[in-house]
Amino acid sequence: MCRGGVGIAQFKSEKEDQAQRTRLNQGIRAREVRVIDQDGNQLGILPIRDALTAASAVGLDLVEVSPTAKPPVCKIMDYGRFKYEQTKKQHEAKKKQTTFQIKEIKVRPKTGEHDLQTKLGHIRKFLERKDKVKVTVMFRGREITLSDKGRSLLEQVAKELETLAVVEQYPKFEGRTMIMILAPK
Repeated sequence: MCRGGVGIAQFKSEKEDQAQRTRLNQGIRAREVRVIDQDGNQLGILPIRDALTAASAVGLDLVEVSPTAKPPVCKIMDYGRFKYEQTKKQHEAKKKQTTFQIKEIKVRPKTGEHDLQTKLGHIRKFLERKDKVKVTVMFRGREITLSDKGRSLLEQVAKELETLAVVEQYPKFEGRTMIMILAPK
């Protein structure tokens, strides 16, 4: 039952899309295919019937590995195991990706010493978690005339955190704010 004219079948996940692209057994459309057996040996170019017979003789599937090749390359293998190993590889690749976030700490040019030390503690925590930190000095009204004080505040932050971080972007103005980005070492 669809409402609004949009059917659920239109939205397919990537996994379903990948499964549709991988043809196996009777789903292979080519008349002749280059066949590789389960041990990796080439059996040569065979008619699809002979390739399917060879696969069923050993109790495995005929999977189209390279559909764009002329003729398409098919491999005799256990398709369930093949899918499992593919998802495992994708999971491992995802695990190895390092994701980081840019955390933002906002201060004012007249921020007190104790408040600044508290903010530095937060910045240290973010840097230890390997996140980048964007330190922003916000100027309100006539405080914009205190830009040198804002710059010295950011330089003080960079100096206190030089053992943990590298300044990726030096202090610069963006509208009524001055920003500096720190990256973990």
